[in-house]
Amino acid sequence: MAQSIMIQGTGSNVGKSLIVAGLARAYTRRGLRVAPFKPQNMSNNAAVTPEGGEIGRAQALQALAAKRAPHTDMNPILLKPETETGAQIIVQGKRRGTRAAGSFMRDKAGLLEAALESYSRLRADTDLVLIEGAGSPAETNLRKGDIANMGFACAADVPVVIMGDIHRGGVIAQIVGTQAVLEQSDLNQVVGFAVNRFRGDLSLFDAGRDDIAKRTGWPALGVIPWFWDAWKFPAEDMMDIASHRGGAFKVVVPQLERMANFDDLDPLSAEPDLSVEIIPPGQALPGDADLILIPGSKSTIGDLAYLRAQGWDIDIKAHYRRGGHVLGLCGGYQMLGQSIHDPEGVDGRAGRVDGLGLLDVETTMQGEKRVTLVEATTHDTKIPVKGYEIHMGATTGADCARAWLKIGARTEGAMSADGRVRGSYLHGLFASDPFRAAFLADFGQSSQIGYDAGVDAALDDLAAHLETYMDLDQLLQLAR
Repeated sequence: MAQSIMIQGTGSNVGKSLIVAGLARAYTRRGLRVAPFKPQNMSNNAAVTPEGGEIGRAQALQALAAKRAPHTDMNPILLKPETETGAQIIVQGKRRGTRAAGSFMRDKAGLLEAALESYSRLRADTDLVLIEGAGSPAETNLRKGDIANMGFACAADVPVVIMGDIHRGGVIAQIVGTQAVLEQSDLNQVVGFAVNRFRGDLSLFDAGRDDIAKRTGWPALGVIPWFWDAWKFPAEDMMDIASHRGGAFKVVVPQLERMANFDDLDPLSAEPDLSVEIIPPGQALPGDADLILIPGSKSTIGDLAYLRAQGWDIDIKAHYRRGGHVLGLCGGYQMLGQSIHDPEGVDGRAGRVDGLGLLDVETTMQGEKRVTLVEATTHDTKIPVKGYEIHMGATTGADCARAWLKIGARTEGAMSADGRVRGSYLHGLFASDPFRAAFLADFGQSSQIGYDAGVDAALDDLAAHLETYMDLDQLLQLAR
């Protein structure tokens, strides 16, 4: 049976996901069979597993780091926010429904059991399970019924390492304060701490590290310098995605309120001759864009209203009138059509709304959610494309006759008569190097990278980084 250890943080975005990915690659390179695990995650940047389920994108990256296929057991509970107070609940890869936050907090019946079941299956075929917490265990108001941090650690009897983020400032208070508010039963699970994202001369924090150890009684497992290639990995939270300034060719992306599956942007951002600009609310879309990319959305109709509220619909149409190109993916594809019908209210309130009218198609929201990995080809040139579909609804209309992708015998996507507006349900297509090269060639641009190879090389570099700055031998000894 596998050993396990859990990385919990003093807050969100302290680097837990990245650390687990780096540890997964480091221990895999040592010859161990490693599996990542996160009992509960909240993210709209989901990945599709081979069995047709959904998990957080971070767990898919961690699986890649461990050189194994992603599986729904690696993230048995996934919350996908749809509104400010409600989220879709995915249990062991399948949609269970939508719940308001208050209702979810009051009733988590069966969720801990599902998490423990998935964890048990992972342990059966693994030497080491690396578990990632969510948020912070110091959120005492969330401790009752917790399945993401100490609630799971206590139920599964897993040792915990507390990770702080010195880049935010106050890391001594972060870690010592966490100890101060935890109940004794939770403290019994903690076996050490580490400090992440240090910049500068590490020796300057020796006294701070020793002070934390003295105040908590926990051993220090490392002070980890900033890993500069972290931007090469997909962001889990929409607020973490950032613009990338490269060459003169400019891809502009409106930052939708419920933007989903935005890993579509990562391969474009990695291209040195491209600039990818993420435009926040309150700003106009730049007039010098070469391509406007409307990304996926967890709430297409809601995000279409949000897009209009920012005035981006005017900017997109002005861009098109100037001869610009527009690409919509999944929810963005649906927005480009003439209308969106939602007779059953599966995307929110039942009814019909006008789309942007740049594609002669219509979308109807109905039926089961489609979640599947896809192998496709470009319609005319037969270039292979790998990606995934994760959506509800079907799109039909005259511009579908100019589909630009083909999945088996089925055509996919739509294109305007002049070829300057395209849409597709296929996510992840830009990660396919031959397709991305051909797509950019249509704009007179060339691809300079192998995307997947670059991510894999960055994981190796991250593993070496952690081998240098964390005590991985002691960490393994603390696992049980």
